[in-house]
Amino acid sequence: MKSVLRSAFSAKVTCVTALLCFAFFAIPAAPQDSAPAEVTVIHAGKLFDAHAGRMIENQDILIRGEKIEKVGPNLAVPAGAHEVDLRKATVLPGFIDVHTHLTSKAGAAGYNSLGVSIPRHALAGARNARVTLLAGFTTVRNVGAEGYADVALRDAIDEGDVSGPRMQVSGPIITITGGHGDNNLLPFEFHYNAEGVADGVPAVMAKVRENIKYGADVIKFTASGGTFSKGDSPLFEQYSPEEMQALVAEAHRLGRKVATHAHSAQSIKDAVRAGVDSVEHGIFMDEECIQLMKQHGTYLSATTYPLFWYEKNEDSLHLPPWVIEKVAMIIPAAKVNVARAYKEGVKVALGTDAGVYPHGLNGGEFWSMVQLGLTPVQSLQAGTVNAADLMGWSDKIGAIEPGKYADIVAVNGDPLSDITLLQHVDFVMKGGVVYKGNQ
Repeated sequence: MKSVLRSAFSAKVTCVTALLCFAFFAIPAAPQDSAPAEVTVIHAGKLFDAHAGRMIENQDILIRGEKIEKVGPNLAVPAGAHEVDLRKATVLPGFIDVHTHLTSKAGAAGYNSLGVSIPRHALAGARNARVTLLAGFTTVRNVGAEGYADVALRDAIDEGDVSGPRMQVSGPIITITGGHGDNNLLPFEFHYNAEGVADGVPAVMAKVRENIKYGADVIKFTASGGTFSKGDSPLFEQYSPEEMQALVAEAHRLGRKVATHAHSAQSIKDAVRAGVDSVEHGIFMDEECIQLMKQHGTYLSATTYPLFWYEKNEDSLHLPPWVIEKVAMIIPAAKVNVARAYKEGVKVALGTDAGVYPHGLNGGEFWSMVQLGLTPVQSLQAGTVNAADLMGWSDKIGAIEPGKYADIVAVNGDPLSDITLLQHVDFVMKGGVVYKGNQ
């Protein structure tokens, strides 16, 4: 009996050993060295130093893979490197827009929006992301999308399924019942509230957690009423100071920055005191608002280009009457108050509100900032190093420097002399990959 057991055990061991050996030899060995990263050298006639705010002539940019390795004059070109000749162009860091709505479409305001499904929002976002990238904006912050469509878009871009800019996304806007961000178009019998609605301290804390759970990189809430929403007013505050403080504290505790839509002076003051990282729009800010923002280091993303654009194109969008009434009130106030904030030195990050007007026109914001008092250099910094700082990505983007992503654009001419050139970008590279020009 013992002999039989020994034989059976020996056979089992032999079988297991054979299987292990087969498995070992069947698994291909890992390569000893990964394939070398592709090397590109850009020869720039002029290069914008975003930190110093100046142009440098005759610079070379050595790119290995998706990162910048060296910047300087007369760099040695490695054997086999791909060379890009931009000696007749001005080379700049890829632009950053901290206020977009890539999954939204201009003209889909009011009741027209009710027929748009979440999947359709996401698919529209894929188109808009590509248009935005080709306009020279290699990074955006998407601050408001239904159904977390912006989360899906961000992930699709990251995985290479579609072309588009780097994204930070907020998911649904957090708002009060009936406020800007809620859907007030349907009658009572539908009993409908938008997914971002939260009233009271416990509810806003829970909503912050929920947005983060489903993929939000940044939290967006509405401190005041808005323009495109029905039944609210941009002149009045929505959330109470206590609700704002709880919302911001919870977001910061969980490592997320906070952007607030705020038009009215009171909403701006309470949001800034609560610790928001950026005020979006700021249309009716007063002197106290400006001083508070400077004291707290709060960024302003004024999104003014749409206001200039609407003055010429309002009739083509067939806007609802309540939007037309609000636009008529907002435009003159914005031109005065934003210009004052710029003059007094509030920190500025470029945001466009693309989605309430056509995507791909983002470069117009550089022009509108100059129209309202910033220098061309300051406007460029707002759309590069300042925006990167607001997003917490200064180590990744915002300047053409070693170690940062090779997010690079170029225009023919000098944008410091003609800021409108930034609306017509000729070359776009994101992460070392050329998407437009010199391919």
